[in-house]
Amino acid sequence: MLQVLLVDDEPFIVQGLKVLIDWKEQGYEIAGTAANGMEALNFLHKTKVDLIIADIKMPVMTGLELLEVIRKEKISDAYFVILSGYGDFNFAQQAIRNNCLDYILKPVLKEELIKILEKLLSLNQGNKLQQQTDQRLKKAYLARNMISLIFGKYDQINLDYIYHQMHLSNGVRYIGIELDHMGQMEEFMDEEKRLQQRKLYDSCLEFLGEDGDHCILDVSSHEKSYDIGFIYCDYMANYQEICEKEYLEKFLKFLNCNTEISVVMLVGKKVADISQISKSYGTSCVLRSFQAFRVKRNIYFYEEEVQVNSSGILLCKESLDALLFAVEQNDKLQIITSVENLYKEMNQMGFNADTVDLNINYLLFQFIHLATQQDSYVNQEEIMHFISENTFEGGVMRGSKAHLSRFACEYAQYLAQLRKNVSRGVLYEVEKDIRENYAQNLTLRDLSKKYYVNSAYLGQMFRKKYGQSFKDYLNNYRIDQAVIKLLRTDEKIYRIAEEVGYHDLDYFVNRFITVKGCTPAKFRKHARQ
Repeated sequence: MLQVLLVDDEPFIVQGLKVLIDWKEQGYEIAGTAANGMEALNFLHKTKVDLIIADIKMPVMTGLELLEVIRKEKISDAYFVILSGYGDFNFAQQAIRNNCLDYILKPVLKEELIKILEKLLSLNQGNKLQQQTDQRLKKAYLARNMISLIFGKYDQINLDYIYHQMHLSNGVRYIGIELDHMGQMEEFMDEEKRLQQRKLYDSCLEFLGEDGDHCILDVSSHEKSYDIGFIYCDYMANYQEICEKEYLEKFLKFLNCNTEISVVMLVGKKVADISQISKSYGTSCVLRSFQAFRVKRNIYFYEEEVQVNSSGILLCKESLDALLFAVEQNDKLQIITSVENLYKEMNQMGFNADTVDLNINYLLFQFIHLATQQDSYVNQEEIMHFISENTFEGGVMRGSKAHLSRFACEYAQYLAQLRKNVSRGVLYEVEKDIRENYAQNLTLRDLSKKYYVNSAYLGQMFRKKYGQSFKDYLNNYRIDQAVIKLLRTDEKIYRIAEEVGYHDLDYFVNRFITVKGCTPAKFRKHARQ
């Protein structure tokens, strides 16, 4: 219900307005009345209303004076309607110039009042929609600038905007909030996961309140990731007079209770300020890859999971290097033997948790390094997702000898695929894909993921070799295949368009004209003549 304030020094007019129409039926409610402008001001200081209907001529403070004070001092953003007699018309015009919505002549007619109320409802709805649109655009633009910082691809303009729009402090972390791959989410379809992600995001906003802009949906570009990015600042825990860990545990408990979803928090390394958030994001991604080799928890802190060897624990360097060499050679038998030797050596050293963590950390970092050695343009985020996704499959015990053996064998095959792409040339495989699957929805992005190559790099290689973009090459290849079908068959043109990958006939015809200089029908006719 929209709230209304009636202001008039004549009680019978106020009473008449109250009973003239069914206010609730029109979507309104009388919030209060006042006998003059000063009483109205006192009321507005205590109560918010959406509409003020005020007489022009009143003692103490007139309706015009009330309107001027409200607008000048920004006391209320309510719509304002003037009540006036015929002789007050010039005053009514002045009121309208001062941002008055409308005026009503006395005596007030029911139909006229309803007409104005309907107009106001429409304006109010339009303003709400516009405010919601503006808010969404503002939020999207803020998220875009924040993602630029997270990925380390930003300039001073991005940074200044973030500083101006967000409440920040020293002591900043990137925290990945994700659906638990090892929990119930693994059984859900992609659409269900997306719905759960939305539900989780809404709960994050509810918990954070005014700090909701620190929460970003879909930071990772990986298609299998249903993540939410959270930019933590030290002031958040300090304000509640608790430590950082207690704050995050409180946050996680709220999410679990509010959504009944199994959630994991990957707490990246703390950095000095927001300009260094990309470093914290990188360490959060590393935690995602390392989860499978850790005791199952709901919160992983980078500093706890990736410890520096400062306690005298020895690194099994010889056994680790032998395992890395076996992985690089894709020698399955040697991999299994090397894992046996590694666990044997760690067992001799006491086989405590710190020993295992230190050696596994070293091994995983070296795995990532091995992949990037194949080609400097290999997508590192893709590598870490490969580690994360593949270490969660198979049903073997986390961190066990069998777990590491199986994963190391899979990673050796992964490296072999990378070498194959580099040695034979990724473009060879892409060309083959186009020849075999040109009618399907091929994209440079999907192919770059398939061959573990950065999409921008793949696009550059394609343009360098063929002198045209991947999209133009694919379109031209499709048109060439369409030409063959036009010459060798009597199929309808719309069928040929679909067979070569075009589901929009007009688009196909336009592309054909661009490449061949005439329509498909004309081309077929001339060729046969």
